[in-house]
Amino acid sequence: MKAKKRVGILTSGGDCAGLNAVISAVVEAADKKGWEVYGINNGTDGITETPHRYEILTVHNFSDSPWPRLSGSYLGSLNKGVKMESLEEMSKKFAQGVKDLELDAIIVVGGDGSMNIVSNYCKNSTVQVIGIPKTIDNDTPVTEFSVGFQSAVQVCTSAIDSLELTARSHNRALVVEVMGRDAGHLAMHSALAGAADVCLVPEIPYTIDGVINRLKEIKKSGRNHAIIVVSEGVKTENGSHLSDKKNMVGEAVYGGIGQYLCDEISKRYKEFQIRSNTLGHIQRSGVPVAFDRLLASVYGAKAVELLDKGEDNKMVIWKNGHVDSVPLAEVVKEGTTLLNTKSDYVRAAHDLGIYIGELK
Repeated sequence: MKAKKRVGILTSGGDCAGLNAVISAVVEAADKKGWEVYGINNGTDGITETPHRYEILTVHNFSDSPWPRLSGSYLGSLNKGVKMESLEEMSKKFAQGVKDLELDAIIVVGGDGSMNIVSNYCKNSTVQVIGIPKTIDNDTPVTEFSVGFQSAVQVCTSAIDSLELTARSHNRALVVEVMGRDAGHLAMHSALAGAADVCLVPEIPYTIDGVINRLKEIKKSGRNHAIIVVSEGVKTENGSHLSDKKNMVGEAVYGGIGQYLCDEISKRYKEFQIRSNTLGHIQRSGVPVAFDRLLASVYGAKAVELLDKGEDNKMVIWKNGHVDSVPLAEVVKEGTTLLNTKSDYVRAAHDLGIYIGELK
């Protein structure tokens, strides 16, 4: 198999801290082999739309700039709520774009949805594909960690620390709504790190009375404040989502669970003032923490190594403290990785007295 001379790289899905460090690592590793790297702008749009949008990346794009230390995506990402053309039509456009740019391989930095989409797009093309997982939700299958997750945990934990101080000043119980569409990894990790009193996640049912009982315990202990962390994907007490709205590509639109909890607790319990706070997109920002930069480095280097070996349709993963790879088909088949309700994190939260719902 001929040596790869031209590699495309794109970021797809919601942005997160660490993406630029991944891009930089790929460029550095590819440069050592004398390869060209084409940075594709705005995700798959840069390939499927004409004129194609890209730039040739060199080590000089990053070695003399702060980009690897910044959040967001140097290339721009694609996470828009518009109707897409048929998969067959988009696959044809993708294949034509790959041909126009004379790409030998593509590295996709994205979550499970992006891996699924791009692997399908590539069916009409002979281009090699390697995936690098990233998401603040940490729900990409098979891998233990995705780029961006630990940085988001740090943002959420810092927010909890700050809110604890104002809660203490005003005798309040503050609700902190964090991201996590269907998986509670971000809520659970930040609640543990921030020493929250309640943590509600989509995987574990709960009751409002259960939350109130925890608040009563806190009040009885003499403490005058509390922190409640809730994942945006949590349902109401009766098991339904607050909204049945969907975006233009059919995905459910969540949000508002923090205010719902605030209102419901306030109706039944008057000993604390309850206020709701939604962190929103600030969770995607901030300087990437050391572990995300570490992942970016080893993932980027591993992706280039796999291409050099002629590997195709693989995703780089982190497992048992080592970098490895698995077939993209396995990733797509697994789907979203939910929080393991029997994990050490959940067990620790329970043992530390955090109300995490009604564990069976």
